[in-house]
Amino acid sequence: MSQAAASPTLTIVIPVYNAEQSIGRLVDALVAQPPLPGTDVVLVNDGSRDGSHRECLACCDRHPGRVTYLRLARNFGEHGAVMAGLCQAGGDYVVVMDDDFQNPPHEAARLVETAVAGGFDVVYGAFREKCHGTLRNWGSAFNDRVATWLLGKPRHLYLSSFKCLSRFLVERIIAYAGPSPYVDGLILRVTDNIAQIDVEHCPRRAGRSGYTLWKLIRLWLTMFVNFSVAPLRLSAVLGLGVSAFGLLMAGWSLLEKLLGLDVPTGWTTLYVTVVIFAGIQLVMLGLLGEYVGRGLLEANRAPQFVVREVHGGGRPPAREPRRW
Repeated sequence: MSQAAASPTLTIVIPVYNAEQSIGRLVDALVAQPPLPGTDVVLVNDGSRDGSHRECLACCDRHPGRVTYLRLARNFGEHGAVMAGLCQAGGDYVVVMDDDFQNPPHEAARLVETAVAGGFDVVYGAFREKCHGTLRNWGSAFNDRVATWLLGKPRHLYLSSFKCLSRFLVERIIAYAGPSPYVDGLILRVTDNIAQIDVEHCPRRAGRSGYTLWKLIRLWLTMFVNFSVAPLRLSAVLGLGVSAFGLLMAGWSLLEKLLGLDVPTGWTTLYVTVVIFAGIQLVMLGLLGEYVGRGLLEANRAPQFVVREVHGGGRPPAREPRRW
């Protein structure tokens, strides 16, 4: 067998959202200087509201056999779009990257080289200096700390959206059929054979970030509820603590009665205590409702994504994307 035939193949998955000004140039750069000789590109249009559909079709026309384009029926979020791309990806390795040139194309080659040389299941790109907006940076910092607590993530590991996955890992990720995927949570469930390298992070060439406060909250809820029972355990501990406090207050009141102490009625204390306890109860009920609601969605087989159209085509997909 020749060396060229033995070299690994690569699929680059790019979730696309309102990226008409950058996606064409990004694909041209990746095809002109591919990280590996056998490289194809999968574009996943996640309900863009600009001219991204037109630009993705043009990429298929310019690079026949090298670019596959999936158009989703609506906006399913970044992780749903990535899952759609992973189902389509057929390479031995898969690189996931953004659509806005913040992940330089030449850095993808370094991710793949590290994965191949070390036999890692996943290699994350840790940004030397982040160029995200303030909201996104705060959200990432919070997400990192929560993932360390809930998912058992190593403290030094940065869960970047720019990463290289092995075929072994991709196959296990796409086996997940739940309605709210969180790709990094699935990775940490499967493997600890993880590496990280420093990579460059560039300012956006055009447009603005698609992440809003509500989308960040939805991502955190997915991590909280879908990938850990720690919030339920925390609610149990909190309930025991509140009960212990209530018993302590009851004992104190009984002691006052037995000693005949004339203590004025503390309406303010009573009011504050009732409000705090009622708030805790509502939070816990809401948390239980979130678990029950997501269980209902999974029982009803709510889709991770729905593919409206498929254009172009390189390798056969790893799993046929779902169409309804």
